[in-house]
Amino acid sequence: MLPFRSLAWTGHSLRLLDQRRLPHVTEYVECTTVAEVAAAIAAMTVRGAPAIGVAAAYGVVLAAQAVTDFDSLPAVLQTAAASLKAARPTAVNLAWAVDRLLQVSGPDLATWQARLLAAAHRLYQEDAEINYQIGCQAQAVIPNEATVIHHCNTGALATVDYGTALGAIRVAAEQGKKLMVYLDETRPRLQGASLSAYELLAYGIPFRVMVDGASGHLMRTQKVDLCIVGCDRVAANGDVANKIGTYNLALAAKAHNVPFYVACPLSSLDLTTPHGEAIPIEERDSREITHIGDRPIAPLGTPVYNPAFDVTPAAYVTAFITEKGLVYPPYGETLPRLREMLS
Repeated sequence: MLPFRSLAWTGHSLRLLDQRRLPHVTEYVECTTVAEVAAAIAAMTVRGAPAIGVAAAYGVVLAAQAVTDFDSLPAVLQTAAASLKAARPTAVNLAWAVDRLLQVSGPDLATWQARLLAAAHRLYQEDAEINYQIGCQAQAVIPNEATVIHHCNTGALATVDYGTALGAIRVAAEQGKKLMVYLDETRPRLQGASLSAYELLAYGIPFRVMVDGASGHLMRTQKVDLCIVGCDRVAANGDVANKIGTYNLALAAKAHNVPFYVACPLSSLDLTTPHGEAIPIEERDSREITHIGDRPIAPLGTPVYNPAFDVTPAAYVTAFITEKGLVYPPYGETLPRLREMLS
């Protein structure tokens, strides 16, 4: 049983683990309105593509539960959907989850509200099941004794449970595999040093945190079996948008012939986006660069470039690990074919 949950429905509100306070303070935030959910997603109180998708679904539920007039519900839902989608535009899971709920309807207000809540609960359960399956599928490429590099945080904090890339590492450990995991600290918000380290300590999995720029040196001087990362969006040609620094890791892996895997729930596959150049890249507050917490580390007035994500070209991805199995190149053919098989 995990000592934490990234999010939970209380019956009348959405309870979020405030990931900005981790690892030193475990504190939960209660959201009772869709505006509070959107703000929590934008502020990264809750983060990780699958987790913010499920959180947004419950945000739609909160918007619906505040309605007392049946005729006004469609407009309220559309407004709520727009605000939630705008909170983090790069992660496709968010829009996908909101659109799933917009497909729900009912003959009267109470029925419609109940069906929306049931749909959000289904997304919650599906996410846990999908991530566990991703972890199981990944065992085909994780040796019994493995040194692994992981970027950002893709575990139970970023999802409902298990996670994607970090979930694969967790499943490997549960199966008795001997692992050493190197965690990129993941500047500027340090999700690797704070969140992934927090999770692996809880699981008892051996790890070391390193600065983002150390991965090339590690791969040159030690045997690394694989890199595994998550994703926020995958274009139809296999280009991957993920946390800033992923592209650098993929380049280093390519240079040292280390396999580079992307753990990808099929909900992160966006066949309407042809390639990575068409993926919107969110830019965040300059203080994330110029400060660590409340402490300034750069001169006052320092100009900043702070993209939250980068795009790794498909050519650098060894394979995608999905809940339905591994997908190999040519991705422009294999990814759409997999999606068509499931539709």
